[in-house]
Amino acid sequence: MKPYSASLKLNSQKLRSAQTEPEKRLWERIRNDQLLGFRFYRQKPLLSYIVDFYCPKANLVIELDGRQHYEHDHWENDRIRDAELNSIGLQVLRFDNQEVLFELDTVIEKIVKNFPSLTVPPL
Repeated sequence: MKPYSASLKLNSQKLRSAQTEPEKRLWERIRNDQLLGFRFYRQKPLLSYIVDFYCPKANLVIELDGRQHYEHDHWENDRIRDAELNSIGLQVLRFDNQEVLFELDTVIEKIVKNFPSLTVPPL
């Protein structure tokens, strides 16, 4: 299990009940191990952050970004956050909210491409 600040648990629970429309749409496609059996968690505390979606089996974090993430201050904070998550072995994929709303199949394809190779055991 990856480290996280226990003080974030309550806030992560609140965020799960107040999802944005892009978060709802993506969650409907990735929940319940729908993507090749990879389990995702939403609004998951990791380190001192709450990430939008987390797949431990793939060491993958998915972040959905609204317009504010393209402002310089947010961009710098996201860069630092991604670097810290990378430092514990996690890959971070970022998608614009509009991308999720209007190109969801493409977003799903990009996520699946970042899963580890699935190997079939020899018979």
